[in-house]
Amino acid sequence: MHIAWIGKKSPFCGNVTYSREITNALLELGHQVSFLHFAQEESEPDNWPNFQEVPLPFIYKSQVYTIPTFKATKVLTQSLRSIKPDIVHASLTLSPLDFVLPEICEELNIPLIATFHTPFAGKGAKLVSGTQLLAYQLYAPFLGNYDRVIVFSQIQRELLARMGVPPENIAVIPNGVDVIKYSPGSSDIKADFDADRLFVYQGRLAPEKNVEALLRAWKQAEMAPESKLLVVGDGPLKSSLEPFYGPEYGIIWLGFVANENRRIDILRGADVFILPSLVEGLSLSLLEAMACGIACIATDVGADGEVLEKGAGVILNPKTVRPQLRTLLPLFQDHPELTTLLGQKARKRVLERYTLSNNVAELEMLYKEVIRQRSVQFTWGA
Repeated sequence: MHIAWIGKKSPFCGNVTYSREITNALLELGHQVSFLHFAQEESEPDNWPNFQEVPLPFIYKSQVYTIPTFKATKVLTQSLRSIKPDIVHASLTLSPLDFVLPEICEELNIPLIATFHTPFAGKGAKLVSGTQLLAYQLYAPFLGNYDRVIVFSQIQRELLARMGVPPENIAVIPNGVDVIKYSPGSSDIKADFDADRLFVYQGRLAPEKNVEALLRAWKQAEMAPESKLLVVGDGPLKSSLEPFYGPEYGIIWLGFVANENRRIDILRGADVFILPSLVEGLSLSLLEAMACGIACIATDVGADGEVLEKGAGVILNPKTVRPQLRTLLPLFQDHPELTTLLGQKARKRVLERYTLSNNVAELEMLYKEVIRQRSVQFTWGA
């Protein structure tokens, strides 16, 4: 099968990781992949597969959205016409091209699937104002024009259906993680930071990630000098937060860690992973931490609460993150037997529900189903 994948290779975000892991897995299964993306000269994440690439011109690109040039639509259409894939899979980049893709693929008679990554607040909660709400309002009327749209949880499926997307067009395929690569193992990371107990946040430093609530809770909990909090990631809030929460409180800012093996080493050596977000989709960082056998704490937003339910981790109320963490952090510091048990349960949960191999197997079945349906429609139309 020949898949034309439309996504991002940079700047680093969950969408980028998703594209890299899925295309790697598809190639390993013997499929042909052509990767169409908004090209950029900056360094790209490691471990990308070797496939045919088509650069799409752009004016601006960030972790959140992309603005293509006027030529991008023409380049995309001509490229798909030349590539002649069996199916197009768009890992939606919050770009104007997302809205014209169905029209392009309809003209070329190519089946089209999208993965909708945009995070949301959670069960029964209103979306936070801003980018997330705007994205759902903008996309809902258009997602029905795709042959299928992939989301990560039943909650998200119900949300889109309430906003008018035909339920039969929505496929729930949770994120998956490579459980061989992301697995428990030895690590010297604690020695590097002179730590007995190691807590980790990994992700963007942006308002919706609610990192300041974690930092304030850590500071107020008066953690032991031998306990350290690693903040892994970059973003617009880093410069305003770092001066007030530094090494004197046991907080270490690592910035963005590009090397995947280094990130795995950090996770393997940590005791607790914390994700205090106000909105999420289904966090790959959370799944990676769980796969490495770490005790995990995350807010009940997006599908993250569903991932940790029934004892696989600790679920926080997003409205009271700081006081909850202020209580939990010393508890997890002083009781290593608790974090060990939760880490084992986290790993077990990923093996049961969130492996990359299961994700790709479901994706293959979806590809075949959509191609078959398009073939039948074309036959009847003829």
